[in-house]
Amino acid sequence: MKAIAITRPGGPEVLAVVERPRPGCGPGDVVVRVQAAGVNRPDVQQRRGLYPPPPGATDLPGLDVAGVIDEVGRDVTTWAVGDAVCALTNGGGYAEFCAVPAPQCLPIPRGFDAVQAAALPEVCFTAWNNVMWLGRLADGETLLVQGGTSGVGLVAIQIAKLLRQARVVATAGTDEKVAASRAIGADVAVNYRGDWVAAIEQAIGRHAVDVVLDAQAGPYTAMQLGLLRADGRLVLIASHLGEMATVNVREIVRRRLTLTGSTLRPRDAEYKGRLGRELVAQVWPLLESGRLRLPICATFSFDDVQRAHALMDAGDQLGKVVLTL
Repeated sequence: MKAIAITRPGGPEVLAVVERPRPGCGPGDVVVRVQAAGVNRPDVQQRRGLYPPPPGATDLPGLDVAGVIDEVGRDVTTWAVGDAVCALTNGGGYAEFCAVPAPQCLPIPRGFDAVQAAALPEVCFTAWNNVMWLGRLADGETLLVQGGTSGVGLVAIQIAKLLRQARVVATAGTDEKVAASRAIGADVAVNYRGDWVAAIEQAIGRHAVDVVLDAQAGPYTAMQLGLLRADGRLVLIASHLGEMATVNVREIVRRRLTLTGSTLRPRDAEYKGRLGRELVAQVWPLLESGRLRLPICATFSFDDVQRAHALMDAGDQLGKVVLTL
């Protein structure tokens, strides 16, 4: 099969179209004939050598796909050959065929094509896992989303508004993205290139955030803890600004704060399957009705993957980037 490999750590130029053996189908897996694959920030980090695949996973990038099931494992009873699915993969989405644990496959939402469906799994699984499960966002609470126009940010804003009637604060790096965050549902949006802490406190008050969803960490960590009200939760999903942070432990103790984080890729199929069932039950109806939207910023052909990653490196995308086969 044709696949896209990372030939060495580096920029988009290290991505190359190669020939690889078609993946085998384990007893609990399905093999998807890929029609479209999402491009996500973890793919970029893996390309740079900063996010190695977990033990036993393929070295091929790509964490979400959409297509048609081409083969099912002997223990799989939930899917059949010919079913149209989108899936959260453990890697290997940048290929003509991708083996996926069956519980990580989801039906394509009604009215969605393969490109739209391929944009969904990684960001929806990540947003639900971190906002709803780890962040424990409750009805009427206040959520701060750092990076409101990232794929995860766009979904997080909308599920918080639609399912928890939350007050949502978002940050973004340009005036256009600030406006887009508001348009998608954020009640308050500020530019993080300015004094975003002061801007948030001016808008909603001091110690007024219940949950923070952040991928920056580093110096942001202490600043975000300072925004939380008593019993607030800070959930980290990456550390783009640095893996180390200095925090005031006494403040954590005094205000009963929670500092936590997650990496979804190493979790087992049973855990991801439970997430997926909640998404189908609660988020898929919102997608099918048009109440929740995930814009597609750009699509690129498989052979144009370097341009897709260059767009991600520039940080100019607003919405998801998708590869098509």
